[in-house]
Amino acid sequence: MPLPMSRNIGAELHMPAKPSARQLITAAPKRLLRQSSYWALISGALWPVQAGIIAWVIAQWATGHLGTGAWAAAGAFAALGIGRGWADRMGARRAFAAADQVIAEQRRLLLDRETLRMDGRASSADLAALLSEKLAMVSPYISRYTPAMSRTAVLPTLYLACTFYVSWIAGLILVVAGPLIPVFMALVGMAAKEASERQMAQIGDMNALLIDRIAALPDILLLNAADRSRADFADKAEGLRKRTMAVLRVAFLSSTVLELFAAIGVAMVAVYTGFSLLGEITIGAWATPLTLGEGVFILLLAPEFFQPLRDLASAWHDKASADAVSAELQALEAAETPPVLGHGAPASRLEGPARLEMTGVSLTRGGVSRALPDLAVEPGESVALKGPSGVGKSTMLDLAAGLLRPESGEIRVAGQPLDDETADGWRARLAFVPQSVHVPDVTLRDFLDPHRSGADMTVALARARATGIVDALPEGLETRLGETGAGVSGGEARRLLLARAFLSGAEVILADEPTADLDRATAAEITAALADLRASGCTVIVATHDPVLCAAMDRVVELEGAA
Repeated sequence: MPLPMSRNIGAELHMPAKPSARQLITAAPKRLLRQSSYWALISGALWPVQAGIIAWVIAQWATGHLGTGAWAAAGAFAALGIGRGWADRMGARRAFAAADQVIAEQRRLLLDRETLRMDGRASSADLAALLSEKLAMVSPYISRYTPAMSRTAVLPTLYLACTFYVSWIAGLILVVAGPLIPVFMALVGMAAKEASERQMAQIGDMNALLIDRIAALPDILLLNAADRSRADFADKAEGLRKRTMAVLRVAFLSSTVLELFAAIGVAMVAVYTGFSLLGEITIGAWATPLTLGEGVFILLLAPEFFQPLRDLASAWHDKASADAVSAELQALEAAETPPVLGHGAPASRLEGPARLEMTGVSLTRGGVSRALPDLAVEPGESVALKGPSGVGKSTMLDLAAGLLRPESGEIRVAGQPLDDETADGWRARLAFVPQSVHVPDVTLRDFLDPHRSGADMTVALARARATGIVDALPEGLETRLGETGAGVSGGEARRLLLARAFLSGAEVILADEPTADLDRATAAEITAALADLRASGCTVIVATHDPVLCAAMDRVVELEGAA
């Protein structure tokens, strides 16, 4: 049966060296990006043909020899324009499809990996920010920067060759002006990377603060600390604004500088062409003097020579943002936090008696090394794990459920070692009652009996002392409680979990402080429900400080302080 609980896990991330967003692109998106690049190159390669048509038409018009050829030229130009538009459309579709695939795949991998980690390296707030906001920043890198790189690698060389074919001086002007753009891009890239990393960190901090304040909202109101919380949130928001503006400032300033060099290069080609056509410059063209058609042709090519470089420059900060996101993903992937045992998938119940044995088990959790006492629980037995906070009671329950991996020792369940092959089948026989209950956004009926077993829900609710809870809800079993179980108290939520255990036919019940923070009457009802489970043949293991609950169990295991 699925475990209805949620954990916040967190630690400081260690960034890997030289992360690259390119590592996020797998085989299928790469194919789409290659296709996008081919379409972009086809579109760019058609421009010199269109420029040649325009130059020919202007030259013929200037000499009065245009004639009926104008219609053919116009038709050819229009057909090429339609072809370029179609190629751009096909390339853009594939680039955006590749971006969607990468983001979807990374989200799936991140969720699959982190949901199987009991003690992760990122808080739930960091994961939420990464999944919802930061991963979306990879899309511009894939859809804009990657195609721009392909165009930059081919098209400027093509335009330069066409320019050199007409005029070697115009070609030299482009050769001198063109490399200045990549040089400044490299300089800008260093500042953009640092600004993007600071922005990513600020987004994570703000999400963590928001989730923390929402979780603590009742305490904040009770302590009259709403003004302080608003001030803290305003400070974080201002910090995020400054980080975002820093990224935008780098982007805009870099674009201004790069546009300046591109404009200077185009202007120099225009000056040379103008003076050549006026007869003031008589060198630099293979045909002397430079003709009007040739001059118009190289003037049309000059801006397009810089355009791929300008596109790449404008998307350069997209690469910096994507690299920062990639660094976080790689850090999470490299975190040395072992996943929970098993595969987290539905499985048939593990065969064998519901017996649990722990022998020589130890592990490190929260920076504390623990050597846990040996434990053997027979089928149908009820055991209370008792001891001071921090001694390892909850840890032993997590180990019993296969949610933690011991560093040494052995855990056996149903007569078999608890490992990746048996954990899912063992958990299929368990019901887990945590201190903090999180209910999925489904109806109460679907929550209590998710597999629609057809078991008598009325009997299960009565045995769990939860009939009155359901009767008090506005829509009864059709009520949607939401993720935090809004509408029921903590004790009521735990009784609903016990009703779910009755319905599921769970043979082993693990309960973590099931009577903590409850009034005496509610605690007594939960204790009675656990006793009923024990009487029905279930194995019951509870971690508790409650002497009344301990007295209701067959046996009490005292845990004497953390080792």
